[in-house]
Formats: sequence, structure tokens, C-alpha cells
Amino acid sequence: MSICPKNRTSKARRDKRKANYKMSPVNLVKCSRCGALMLPHRVCKACGTYNKREIVSVED
Repeated sequence: MSICPKNRTSKARRDKRKANYKMSPVNLVKCSRCGALMLPHRVCKACGTYNKREIVSVED
């Protein structure tokens, strides 16, 4: 069985659905060690820590 719509969807009705799909703002959190803004669940670029442990050594 294939999809067989009863009535044609108008352009306005179709575009109203598409209008709700948009980019959301970037969620930034403070690093627990240095306080720099970073993406959640990622290694901090400023100090190289994740979950209060040093993962990457960062040179100043």
C-alpha cells in the first residue's frame, strides 16, 4: 500500500509547518575549574579539563 493523500496540501499550509524548524541558540555553561564559557559535555578549551579531571594539557 502506498500513501495516497485525499486532498492536496496548499503552499501556505506546507510552509507553516516548515516555519517552526529553526536553529536554536548555543547552550553555554561555565567550566567548573576556570569559569570559562564552554559547550556542555565537552573538554574545556581554556584549561583542558572535563568532569574536574585534566584531559588535555594546554600550554599558555
